[in-house]
Amino acid sequence: MSTPPALRIGVLAPLSRPGWTEAGRHLLAGLELAAEEINAAGGVTAGGGGGGAGGIAAGEEGDGAGGAVASGIATATATGPGGRPLELLVRDTAADPRRAEAAVDELAALGVVALAGEYHSVVARAVAARAEALGLPYLCSSAVIDALTDAPAERVARLAPPQSHGWRVYAEFLLAAGHTRLAVATEPSAYWAAGTRILRERLAPRGGTVTELDARALEPAALADALADDGATALLLLTGFPDPAVELVRAVRRDPRLAGVLIGAPAGQPEFAEWAALLGDEAGGVPFLRYLPARPTALGARAEAALRDRLGAAPSFVAFEGYDTVTVLAGALRTHGTDRAALAEGWPAVAAAGTRGEIRFTRPSPSAPVWQWTGAPVQVADRDPADPTRFRILLAR
Repeated sequence: MSTPPALRIGVLAPLSRPGWTEAGRHLLAGLELAAEEINAAGGVTAGGGGGGAGGIAAGEEGDGAGGAVASGIATATATGPGGRPLELLVRDTAADPRRAEAAVDELAALGVVALAGEYHSVVARAVAARAEALGLPYLCSSAVIDALTDAPAERVARLAPPQSHGWRVYAEFLLAAGHTRLAVATEPSAYWAAGTRILRERLAPRGGTVTELDARALEPAALADALADDGATALLLLTGFPDPAVELVRAVRRDPRLAGVLIGAPAGQPEFAEWAALLGDEAGGVPFLRYLPARPTALGARAEAALRDRLGAAPSFVAFEGYDTVTVLAGALRTHGTDRAALAEGWPAVAAAGTRGEIRFTRPSPSAPVWQWTGAPVQVADRDPADPTRFRILLAR
């Protein structure tokens, strides 16, 4: 009996520098785990409506041996003999928008049914624009910039919450802790500029201020001097990682003038093991955003165990975003088949049980750039200063 042809999904992730490679590795781990689980359960019956994934991808609740997706459009039980395997065609974007665009063209020519992934917002913008132009469905896993496209796109959907939502939650946390005078160490980027604007908008009604310190023009010691002169009570790292973020943390932590200054990293740098490895005892007490529920779902707990084995460390929220991406695409393929236009038209019909809750896509407004999962959980967390290997949840939404 011949093996049915694979359903190809194009995957984009930052797997080499200057991309954030640890984030790319976690994203890919989640994508690959979900695909392997689906294939082990019999693959996907494209357009069959009744086939689906079993095992760990089976459903949010239950014993893991199968069960119904929280959806009226597909079930997540093992497929029959006609199931087709998923094949992930992975391309390294290296945080380069032009390289990502070239990869989209290549993957489209190779016949992928959809695109998935990417972590860096500026790269995801390039991917989304090219995918829309080519008529290729794209499910963005991790990039949060609000303006993922310049105009409303029909082919693009996103799992990660928009930056304006997550960073407003972060601003609420800062205000509740009494921080109305902020400084940001920032580098040129549409993503960092958008974050700075969101913080200003949230703080201004409370009389708050945000001072920008140029992390490219100022060495860490000089930036610490400027921070001391400014009098801000919190410094947010809107910079690349590990450079210059790690040296900035060290400069501030080791300056007695700045002993009471909170260091924050809303983009999530402290989530990853490399942060703790590089900073050691100085890694704790830096609040950051991550997109996990306060309590894991049953599926989330099972996926966490499998991802931990694969990564050799605790999985970040990015790994769960990757897993959920393949889960959603597999369900869409079962329902709508392999036609690219039909897949994209099906975004508003998606109802999938993901690792972090039920996933549905809507357009929050007619001008919203993409189809958006609005139910993604948001946390402000940090590493425990007493034990930087442990995370503390400071705020959950």
